[in-house]
Amino acid sequence: MRISNIFTKTSKTSPADEVSKNAQLLIRAGFVYKEMAGVYVYLPLGKRVLDNIIQIVREEMNAVGGNEISLTALQQKDTWETSGRWSDEVMDVWFKTKLANGTELGLAPTHEEPMTKLMKNFISSYKDLPVYPYQFQIKFRNELRSKSGLMRGREFWMKDLYSFSRNQQEHDEFYEKITDAYHKVYERLGLGNLTYKTFASGGSFAKYSHEFQTLSDVGEDIIYVHEGKRIAINEEVYTDEVLADLGVERSELIEKKAVEVGNIFTLGTKFSDALDLEYTDESGARKKVFMGSYGIGPSRLMGLIAEHFADERGLVWPESIAPAKVYLVSIGEKGAQAADELYDELQSRGVEVLYDDRNERPGAKFADSELMGIPYTLTVSDRLVEAGQFELKARSGDTEAKLLTRDELFASIGLS
Repeated sequence: MRISNIFTKTSKTSPADEVSKNAQLLIRAGFVYKEMAGVYVYLPLGKRVLDNIIQIVREEMNAVGGNEISLTALQQKDTWETSGRWSDEVMDVWFKTKLANGTELGLAPTHEEPMTKLMKNFISSYKDLPVYPYQFQIKFRNELRSKSGLMRGREFWMKDLYSFSRNQQEHDEFYEKITDAYHKVYERLGLGNLTYKTFASGGSFAKYSHEFQTLSDVGEDIIYVHEGKRIAINEEVYTDEVLADLGVERSELIEKKAVEVGNIFTLGTKFSDALDLEYTDESGARKKVFMGSYGIGPSRLMGLIAEHFADERGLVWPESIAPAKVYLVSIGEKGAQAADELYDELQSRGVEVLYDDRNERPGAKFADSELMGIPYTLTVSDRLVEAGQFELKARSGDTEAKLLTRDELFASIGLS
């Protein structure tokens, strides 16, 4: 993309009504626009980051046998009454509305009920199981507090996968596979060493559920970390019984603040009982389908990464999700001509480039490059063209600019 073709602009000042660093930086850098508290528009560069996060999650869900679909946001009242979760007293985050004829509808905060109802059309025999449908969709939750930018929204992106298995053994085998898949997601996002599988309450479904918690000073959760086992315990279940179950001592655990970036639940037959989802086994007996639920919030991850990977100059995106790999800066007439040619070549060779082709002073271009957090800033100027060189500077790590030949430049950004 050329900066001159993007309608958004950066800002030197933070919005007065935002207290979270992630929202301040994302708005200043032109990645998101705040519609209202807890509701954000993803602008061109922000949409690229979100899509890159989603793609990483998609690849790992497909790797464990997931089938991507897209369910509806509008929900029928009777589907949720069947499970008992239509009531605001049971689930207090509903946004509800009505059709012109008075029919009451809800905007889905999650999708266990409609997914179970859908699968009644496709599951009847043991031969139809197991199956792992999932989706990426905007969810709606009437949160009382939405002051953490993208990390706590009233409208937010969620990946929710639901497993449908013959029995608990088959479910448990998949549960371990998806646990590994979640760890791969966080590793690819640059959060692997900060993220712990965390034991939490299983509610009415099972003894435990599991959260994936990323250590962060802005976290709202307290967890107790066992570094050796790479596990943690949520404060809500930090009891002697849980410690005994996990074979750990209090003295081995460290209290930390963290942000929940994913969760996995054993649902058992709660929803298949309510919505009568059955299959016929090998002997001809009718049995209830055994279920699980697995969530990751791509928009929350985007907010957390923006919060975590940042410095006094702006965002510092991991290369795996940055909106572009290279921020190309042209300076001078000869520099602009050489930059045009380099832009076309890099694009043709699969390198995502954000080309600052504006008639703007160099200092403003470099400031925007740092604010936007693009992994590499590549400068082409009149002076450099005459010397047969390019200037490459990494946004993180070694921040010293390097003067490189064309071959050295291509090698540095992964091109042979």
